Amino acid sequence: MASDPFADHARRDFMRIAGSGLAVLALAARPDITLAQTAGAPLKIGMVGAGREGGALGALFVKAGHPVMFSSRNPEGLKGLAAGLGPLAQAGTVERAIAFGDVVVIAIPYAAMEQIGKDHAAALAKKVLVIDVSNPIARRDGEDLVKRVNEQGGAGLVTAKWLPGAHIVRAFNAIGSRRLGEIAHRPGEPVGVPIAGDDPTAIAVAQRLIREIGFEPVLVGGLVMGRHLVPGTPLGGEHTPAEIRQIAGGLR
Repeated sequence: MASDPFADHARRDFMRIAGSGLAVLALAARPDITLAQTAGAPLKIGMVGAGREGGALGALFVKAGHPVMFSSRNPEGLKGLAAGLGPLAQAGTVERAIAFGDVVVIAIPYAAMEQIGKDHAAALAKKVLVIDVSNPIARRDGEDLVKRVNEQGGAGLVTAKWLPGAHIVRAFNAIGSRRLGEIAHRPGEPVGVPIAGDDPTAIAVAQRLIREIGFEPVLVGGLVMGRHLVPGTPLGGEHTPAEIRQIAGGLR
C-alpha cells in the first residue's frame, strides 16, 4: 500500500510528542493546564473582538457551557449580544476579557494584532491557549501589511512574533461567520476545522473546544502552516476531515 506522506508526518508528530514526555513535562510546569484539560470542565473564554466571526464563535462556546466574556473597544455596545446569550455571557474591555479567560480567542482585523501584542503580550503568555482567528486581508488591512506578513512566513509565525510567549493555535480562519452556527453539530460526518500550532498542550485544549462546539479539528502542522489557513486558499471553506488531510498533504 502506498504511503500517505501527510499521515506519516502526523504519526511522527504524535509519537514525538507522546513518546518524549514533553506533554507530561509541560503539565508539570504549568499546573493550571490540568484543570483546563479536564474533560467536561467549563473553560472561561475571553473573546478579543466580537464582530461577526467573534460573535458567532462566542455564541457557540456559550451553548457548549463555557462562560464567555466578549470584548471590543466599545464594550457597552456588546451588552445586547451578551444579554441575548444568557447568564454565561458578559461584556467587558479587552483587558478584562484577557484577564477573565483561561483561553483567549482573538478575532480582530489583523492590522490590530501587533498593537494587541504590545499592550497584552505578557498576560496572553500566561494563558493555556490563544486561538488566532484573525487573517491579513488586503482590502481591510492594506496591501503593505499583507505583503509584510507574507514575507515573514505568513499569519501564524507573525502572530507568534507579535504575541511572544503565547501558546497559539490558528483555527476557524476560513469558515464564514454566517455558516458557523448552521453547520455546527452537523448530522453524520462533522465539518472539519484545520488547525496549526506548535504547543502540544495548547493543541489538545483547542481540539477539545472545537469538538465541543460541533466540529472536528484536523492538525495540519505547526504555525508555519498558518499561512495556508486564510480565505482563498485550498483549505478555505467547508471540508470534511478527510478532505482537509488530503489537501494539507499537498501543501508545503
